[in-house]
Amino acid sequence: MGDGSDAARGGAGERSSALLARAKKRIPGGVNSPVRAFGAVGGEPPFIASGEGVRIRDADGHTYIDYIGSWGPLLFGHAAPFVLDAVREALVHGTSFGAPTEREVDLAEAICAAVPSVEAVRLVCSGTEATMTALRLARAFTERDGVIKFEGCYHGHADSFLVKAGSGAATFGVPTSPGVPADLARLTLNARFNDLDSVKALLDAGAAGEGPAVAAVIVEPVAGNMGAVPPADGFLAGLRELTEKAGALLIFDEVMTGFRLARGGAQERFGISPDLTTMGKVVGGGFPLAAVGGRDDVMRRLAPEGPVYQAGTLSGNPLAVAAGLAVLREIERRGPALFDQLETRSQRLADGLRAAVSESGVPANVSQLGSMVTVFFNPEPVTDWDGADRCDREAFGRFHAGMLKRGVMLPPAQFEAWFVSAEHGEAEIDETIAAAKATLAEMAAG
Repeated sequence: MGDGSDAARGGAGERSSALLARAKKRIPGGVNSPVRAFGAVGGEPPFIASGEGVRIRDADGHTYIDYIGSWGPLLFGHAAPFVLDAVREALVHGTSFGAPTEREVDLAEAICAAVPSVEAVRLVCSGTEATMTALRLARAFTERDGVIKFEGCYHGHADSFLVKAGSGAATFGVPTSPGVPADLARLTLNARFNDLDSVKALLDAGAAGEGPAVAAVIVEPVAGNMGAVPPADGFLAGLRELTEKAGALLIFDEVMTGFRLARGGAQERFGISPDLTTMGKVVGGGFPLAAVGGRDDVMRRLAPEGPVYQAGTLSGNPLAVAAGLAVLREIERRGPALFDQLETRSQRLADGLRAAVSESGVPANVSQLGSMVTVFFNPEPVTDWDGADRCDREAFGRFHAGMLKRGVMLPPAQFEAWFVSAEHGEAEIDETIAAAKATLAEMAAG
């Protein structure tokens, strides 16, 4: 896909520009999800025409090694043949029924087999739906209203999650978007990632009547929406202990980490069992599919068995279910060797990036866990949102532009994880490292 030259892969050309101009007339910002607009890195987004394996081609014929991977779902790269075959097989029987199908049962069984904490599961269409449903379940089950989330973690765009911290650890949150009612925002409390004391303070305040009683703590077990930030030793175990003591539920948002860090997700890797888990991205094989699952006694509160209402016309869509089931079966078939490969290739990438940073003298740090990687333009290691927020955004914008020019597509924001797939081979990793060396040298030269 392309001749590998900078000229062949440069930025977006006239056709992408023309498409963007058309899009802006009918779509706010010209995109259907804000980060795609390249507002955080400058320039115009290339419009993608096709993808195969680890490479994507834009509307102007330029090709790129892709580390967005549709923001995480494409564990086996673009247009994986076994996924396409599964979808073709399902397609000839119909696209949507709004009625139960056998494959839905197969997928539910596959999820429960892979994730031991999940005893029952409900399929939905997006990560936002999954986290929204998990929170509603937690509130109904505990008969409490408050929720603790962490600054820098993202759980979709439901009102309860679009809330930033107040002026202190135990103060009420405030809306981050117009349209989120302040009365609802006060029920969302923000703690610091990797800081158990901040969580305990909020739980204690709720128990003492000095704030809303906490129904649940929701966390990305490995933060991916402030860049890839691993949990500190003992952090997840501490959350499990604190929530059990407080009678609150622990929700792992594994939309990003589920089936990526291990077959059983981050909870398998770290040996922690949450009460509820939200899944998306990989579980849908690149199609709009997500899930919420967990303890049987909590999940049985969902309608029609229980009083907690949730519904969706396209939930369990047969094409999405076919793709997701194909991916989960491939993960099971390949076994632990798949995740060993992902770890090895990702470490190779991270080590090469660290060497490039050191050689250039540009102030930056590289974070990597499993197949999630981020270059933070902060000279100090990033462990929470405060550290991420101190990153040099302008430097990241220059880095992004330089990598794009050299044929490497990175997420267009400092605060997003890169995703390595099983299709990223040593040659692509080495090509990426070479592009990073050249880009960082260019940045250092001014």
